[in-house]
Amino acid sequence: MNLFKRKLYIPIKINNKNLNEPKIPDGMWTKCSHCLKTTYMKSLDSFKICKNCKGYFRLTARERIEITADQESFIEINSEMTSKNPLNYPGYDEKINKLKESTRLNEAVLTGYCTMGNIPIMLAVMDSNFFMGSMGSVVGEKLTRAFELATDKQLPIIIFTASGGARMQEGIISLMQMAKVSSAVARHSSNNLLYITVLTDPTMGGVTASFAMISDIILAEPKTLIGFAGRRVIEQVTKEKLPSDFQTSEYLLEQGFLDKIVKREHLRQTLIKILEIHYKS
Repeated sequence: MNLFKRKLYIPIKINNKNLNEPKIPDGMWTKCSHCLKTTYMKSLDSFKICKNCKGYFRLTARERIEITADQESFIEINSEMTSKNPLNYPGYDEKINKLKESTRLNEAVLTGYCTMGNIPIMLAVMDSNFFMGSMGSVVGEKLTRAFELATDKQLPIIIFTASGGARMQEGIISLMQMAKVSSAVARHSSNNLLYITVLTDPTMGGVTASFAMISDIILAEPKTLIGFAGRRVIEQVTKEKLPSDFQTSEYLLEQGFLDKIVKREHLRQTLIKILEIHYKS
């Protein structure tokens, strides 16, 4: 054999960029924050409960309204209100516009009239998909107007909270909403009207420190994160190790901060029962 006449085989470099890689549409799969297993979104029902560990996926405001209010009874109010940029915070306008497009919301809370068990109420639902449900000037204004209308029309009000707290991009204007909404709550209460909060994951910061915890009845979903400052901040300040279940709804129930923990699939009937006791007895 003539070694000098053997054919040389040179490996061919393949440009991976030219390959047609499969593309998975956004929102088709999701990971459970409790068991960390991936779930096919279309396999979930309207309550969005993990089939592996029974943990809860976070609901959008519209999904929450769909499983809470009587069918097709919700009428939104103040839907066109949107945030400005009072501090000229860099990138804030761009972020708001992107969130409007991705969530189809103008702000982090939906408010409106509806019925539950044929009982008319005012309903407000916060959405953690919009700026982590943070409370800026518009969130505070929408909630204040909801309380004022509920007071004028002698309606009970139910609020589902889901928030990371006050919105730092609006500075002191954001913090002012804590007092403004709480004042509207006081006027509503002075008219002997019912106010219920349902704390969902997460409910933190200025929302917890104001209107979320001053209602007549405080309910929460299981394993909800509820608190003011974050766990690491508290441990750094106090130099103490906190319990593993600290700032969970189960821990707060033990300490007397909640009235009841209610499973998501039972919330609607529980709320209707409370409304019936107050307004049909």
